[in-house]
Amino acid sequence: MIRPTVIGIAGGTGSGKTTVARKVAAGLPEGAAVLIEHDSYYRDLADLQADDRTQVNFDHPDSLDNDLLIAHLDQLRAGQPAVIPQYDFTTHCRLPEGRPVQAAPVIIVEGILVFVDPRLRERMHIKLFVDTASDLRVFRRIRRDLEQRGRSFDSIRAQYYATVRPMHLEFVAPSKRWADLIIPEGGDNQVGIDLLIARLRTLTV
Repeated sequence: MIRPTVIGIAGGTGSGKTTVARKVAAGLPEGAAVLIEHDSYYRDLADLQADDRTQVNFDHPDSLDNDLLIAHLDQLRAGQPAVIPQYDFTTHCRLPEGRPVQAAPVIIVEGILVFVDPRLRERMHIKLFVDTASDLRVFRRIRRDLEQRGRSFDSIRAQYYATVRPMHLEFVAPSKRWADLIIPEGGDNQVGIDLLIARLRTLTV
């Protein structure tokens, strides 16, 4: 059995890495790719009081359950299905039902911290870092958290200064050194995305 190709896509918050991942998956034949978001693996905080959950540093590597992600990656790489957690960002808890995914020739894993854990890196065949200017990233994050995650502007601003920016400088930006390819401007870089899709098509036909 041919092992699937695992692609890691990292970059700062709001860099456009999710857009890149979705465009790459959409550019491949139907059923050829499965997309896994690292954000789905935030630890379940149901055992904490609601106020205590908001104090957790969600931009630190320890906030993510990499052991579970690695187990699921190994299942998919072995041709077996996996059930990906679904995370509720308003309650900071996992939903009761996960998202079943089937094995595919291409497995795309995206998230700000996917290059930090060496166990994840060693399972990746291609590592991309989406490099976007910090001012664009901040505005994109504000819009996402307001529109999709039910956050207030004050809470977004407080979190940015307390954890997002410091953790980006400590963990995310340095992880660029592990990248095989750097794609500037995220989903707007159609040339870079098309080149990656063309390469992956040679592996899936």
